[in-house]
Amino acid sequence: MSIHNIRLEVMQFLEKKIDSFVEEFLIPVEKIWQPSDLLPDSENENFLENVKELREIAKDLPYDFWVVLVGDTITEEALPTYESWLMNVEGVDQEGRNGWSKWIRQWTGEENRHGDVLNKYLYLSGRVNMKEVEQTTHHLINDGFDIGTGTDPYKNFVYTSFQELATYISHNRVALLAKKYGDIKLSKMCKLIAGDEMRHHMAYSTFVKNIFEVDPSQMMLAFQHMMKHKITMPAHFLRESGQKISTAFEQFSDSAQRIGVYTAQDYVEILQKLIDKWEIDKMTNLTDEAEKARDFLMKLPQRMAKISERLVIPETSHIFKWVQPATV
Repeated sequence: MSIHNIRLEVMQFLEKKIDSFVEEFLIPVEKIWQPSDLLPDSENENFLENVKELREIAKDLPYDFWVVLVGDTITEEALPTYESWLMNVEGVDQEGRNGWSKWIRQWTGEENRHGDVLNKYLYLSGRVNMKEVEQTTHHLINDGFDIGTGTDPYKNFVYTSFQELATYISHNRVALLAKKYGDIKLSKMCKLIAGDEMRHHMAYSTFVKNIFEVDPSQMMLAFQHMMKHKITMPAHFLRESGQKISTAFEQFSDSAQRIGVYTAQDYVEILQKLIDKWEIDKMTNLTDEAEKARDFLMKLPQRMAKISERLVIPETSHIFKWVQPATV
């Protein structure tokens, strides 16, 4: 049987559990938080006073913090790209509305709230050039992304397992910083987003764990492939208006590193957590090729940690078009 057919067979096997996955890892629409729960209520007669309070608190947030918050918002708002990519994965039948397409739609519904709430916060804060933010988001959706997974579900689930944990770390750290700077409402917002990301990480990493149980060698090779080529962040094509594709991503990453929101060390620690979670060291019944892949993966965190120690992050911030100069 071809690798393609085995992938489809495994996806069909996992699909039988979709309803239990949805119940365990996603929350019904009526029970989950919505952006309006966390923002000033425009129907309330005190709306303008509440907005004024939000803007006053926002004045005290430092420049790199704003850059990271804007970058996180744009990343979340590029959701149409991520849904369309996942809908093309082998085993997902969009037309037939099978279990996997149901999962992706409901996952997308949860994720969509993140960009909505952050965008509204940025707009109300008065600290951000919204047209520049909107143009960057527009560019990012236009440009799409290439994360090196193709339509392979195994590689895609490694990617989402890693990426959801990375976004959990990022939003959770932003929440802690917002609290430190006195913006309790923004802190709560980011904490709730982080909670969603952690649930989604648990889901995708569970999918991988299930695949390891039925097709360990091919799953190991897919894991190795993704880590050998490195996990590309979803906003890696980030650019400002008038700029070339991908030119803004490195400066955004530098800001995140400078304030400790997401660092090279975090990348290494996420890799180690996945290795531990999937019990890579205890895997049996592997082909010779998969054994070599396992050896590569087990040594990789230490190798990457040494590389991360040599990274030099610029001390001064790149000035983005997104953030008003008054916040520098």
